Amino acid sequence: MHYLSDELLVEAFMKAVVLNTDQDFIHLLENEIKRRGISLEEVLRGS
Repeated sequence: MHYLSDELLVEAFMKAVVLNTDQDFIHLLENEIKRRGISLEEVLRGS
């Protein structure tokens, strides 16, 4: 799933959570974020 940039992937994840979309979709995005080694904590802190 490397068709999205890291930034777009994180943005899609955050919007999916806010919009309370399907949990399977949220988990798919979350798993890809983890696979890429992106730290959501750092992103949310603005680092």
